[in-house]
Amino acid sequence: MRPSGGPSAARSTARPTDRVVSTGMADRLAEKAAMRRHRVRRTILIWVASVVAVAAVVWVALFSPVLGTDPAKVEITGEGTVIDVAQVQQIVSGVSGVPLPRVDTIGLREQILSLNGVRDATILREWPDGLSVTLESREPVAAVPHQGDYVLLDRDGVQVLTVEAVPEGIPEIGVSLDEKGARSLRAARIVLNALPPELRAEVAEVTAETQDAVEMTLRDGAVVEWGNGEDAALKVKVLQTLRSLPENQGATLYDVSAPTMPITR
Repeated sequence: MRPSGGPSAARSTARPTDRVVSTGMADRLAEKAAMRRHRVRRTILIWVASVVAVAAVVWVALFSPVLGTDPAKVEITGEGTVIDVAQVQQIVSGVSGVPLPRVDTIGLREQILSLNGVRDATILREWPDGLSVTLESREPVAAVPHQGDYVLLDRDGVQVLTVEAVPEGIPEIGVSLDEKGARSLRAARIVLNALPPELRAEVAEVTAETQDAVEMTLRDGAVVEWGNGEDAALKVKVLQTLRSLPENQGATLYDVSAPTMPITR
């Protein structure tokens, strides 16, 4: 006779527990799957939002009129006496309305450097919609007669302008601009460049029969025999000292060609 608690009874007793375990595990698996889906959706949303935000920033910076260059907010300084500011403004106006990050400052600088009288130029962006243009002018330091006019030279010997008369305060160099006078002209320029501003302002004319025979006529009529370009700093000190001495007031000649043995008459 079989016991009442046989295999069929054991199977019938185990089934409810198995169902409970299976249901609980299924719930947990479903919950984990839902969490994974939520994380995926959130990651996608964050990625999409980031792309949209970056695209918006790029559009505002590179294409929106918000950062468009405003000609009224372009500041130009340092034009000196020879640069035509209107020409600089015309070049800069070419980027009017262009978003500031897209402005080709290198290209602008190259165009400005091609203008007459411009030695250097610095262009800076002034956010959100302006530009700062700082110029360095080739200021004339001498005037050389040429074909009835006067050619103005800067300290490097670059021809800046041609004018009908020598501007006030600019010394004249009495040397020809052709190849024959090239060495003498260079010697005269070297002498002028060696002079401090206050002494250069006293010079009316520089002549040079040769590169070793530079001579200056001061605005008071006195003549300075300078000689060659050697010992320029010493010659400047000697000349300034001689002109400061009371006994030399009214002197008409200062010979500093041999600065250790100057002559005054």
